[in-house]
Amino acid sequence: MNNRKTASAIAVTLALALGATACGSGDKDSDGKGGGSAKADAGLTGIVNASDKKGGTVTYEHSSGPDSLDPGNTYYGWVQNFSRLYARTLVTFKPAPGKEGLQVVPDLATSLGKASPDAKTWTYTIRKGVKFEDGTEITAKDVKYAVERSNFAPEALSNGPTYFKAYLEGGDKYKGPYKDKSEAGIKSIETPDKYTVVFKLAKPFADMDYLAAFSQTAPVPRAADKGAEYVQKIVSSGPYKFDSYSESRGATLSRNPQWDPKSDPIRKALPDKIELKFNVNATTVDEHLLADTSTADIAGTGLQSKTQPKVLVKPAEKAKTDNPYAGATQYLALNVNVEPFNNADCRKAVQYAADKAGMVNAIGGEVKGEVATTLIPPSVSGYTKFDTYPTAGGKGDAAKAKEHLTKCGKPNGFKTVLTARSDRPDEVTAATQLQESLKKVGITAEIKTFPADKYFTDFAGSPKWVHDNKAGMMMMAWGADWPSGFGYLDQIVNGSAIKPSGGTNLMELDDPKINKALQDGIGTIDDAQRQAKWGEVDKLVAENASVVPLFYKKNLLYRPESATNVTVAEAYLGMYDYVLMGSAK
Repeated sequence: MNNRKTASAIAVTLALALGATACGSGDKDSDGKGGGSAKADAGLTGIVNASDKKGGTVTYEHSSGPDSLDPGNTYYGWVQNFSRLYARTLVTFKPAPGKEGLQVVPDLATSLGKASPDAKTWTYTIRKGVKFEDGTEITAKDVKYAVERSNFAPEALSNGPTYFKAYLEGGDKYKGPYKDKSEAGIKSIETPDKYTVVFKLAKPFADMDYLAAFSQTAPVPRAADKGAEYVQKIVSSGPYKFDSYSESRGATLSRNPQWDPKSDPIRKALPDKIELKFNVNATTVDEHLLADTSTADIAGTGLQSKTQPKVLVKPAEKAKTDNPYAGATQYLALNVNVEPFNNADCRKAVQYAADKAGMVNAIGGEVKGEVATTLIPPSVSGYTKFDTYPTAGGKGDAAKAKEHLTKCGKPNGFKTVLTARSDRPDEVTAATQLQESLKKVGITAEIKTFPADKYFTDFAGSPKWVHDNKAGMMMMAWGADWPSGFGYLDQIVNGSAIKPSGGTNLMELDDPKINKALQDGIGTIDDAQRQAKWGEVDKLVAENASVVPLFYKKNLLYRPESATNVTVAEAYLGMYDYVLMGSAK
């Protein structure tokens, strides 16, 4: 195995997927505000309004808020992107346009991981002299502790994935740092000296560098950790530190004086200040972007359908947009433990009833998505094109749906609950359109909506709530943890990802064949063979019928005139790269 093989060599790029004809980087004026030469989709392959000028304030807005800004307690893609400003991981994705942004590069570590021949032992060496914001040096033990708290303390930190718990030796027995008070911690993360961290895995894991790029490897000083309350006072290891934080209002960040650019090969840290505002109405976020009073919608999901016509019909405004694939699929999760979805034919009835084409039209047409037939989207390595439940033009097949309703003993249909995120208007619109198409075959779906920041912890991701409320259907959108089939599939279809709270396997799918296929795939050392495995897993999920792929998401992003160094981050679900972004204001 070649440990230094980069993501760019094995992933399908957004530029190719889009057939992009972007013009590349925009010119810049002497004051760094940027010239007027940029065109639509210029941010897909180039840096728009490139600037080296320091200073200014970047303002981000969000229609809801994060699951958490704590690097060890988050799963939202935009937080993974944004947290790189205050949390350095062992390795990270290179802040760069186009396919270059899929490349994994060293960050806190001096190089990518060094693997044993069987991909079960991975060693990273930390840069010497890198400091936390309080001036103390970051060591291997701080990285080890960060992984322990983020993966082994679900009673306090339930939002993030559990890859380390699933793959580390003894991961099924270690109780976490809040229950196990010993300094030794989990034995399978070794720190033989101050700057070396060694991960001993129970089974091969060929994507380890991708996992090391996850925010869970950002160091946390044990003395400063307050469990779930750590988010109130995060100790920075990056170029920016928190001046203020409010769960409801947002946060303000300023320069971290302990950050040394000589120890950081990837961050220029141009802005003086970063403002992050929560709970701004989604359409208001758009209005602020168009008025150039904010820098970006940090969720990275693009303009709302109501706003799109204001932009697309005006050439000067359309020139400020980028329309990448989001590296994500919007799908419908059918919980196999909620009646009648414990019956495969009832699940297949929904597969055929869904009018996917109508759904795409309802949310704004081709700039927002394309009809999906697979769970893995086309922009993720391992994608294989197939259609297990074909319908004409993706418009649904009522006759086939009724045929399967009869097979599952519900010839007249049934009633169920359909959940969606209240602060995501397009998701609610899609759910409403789905509700209409289901009604045509006798399935009555009562829509219940909940805020995105609580959707997984308290509602759709909580099996108890789902069962108590008979929520058989849940709207879900998912982007890859990293741009490979395993990084996309594992935490949404693997039985080991089912959690009492903060879960993302909303189907509660625990199929031995799927679980084994995932393990066989990630244990395959040869890159080409490993990527081929993911299409096979996707087909097994389709045969189970508990996931209804609806559409491959696309984002219509907007870049205000004052935004500088704007480029789409291919590794972060087609949103802008927040490490690079600056402001002329």
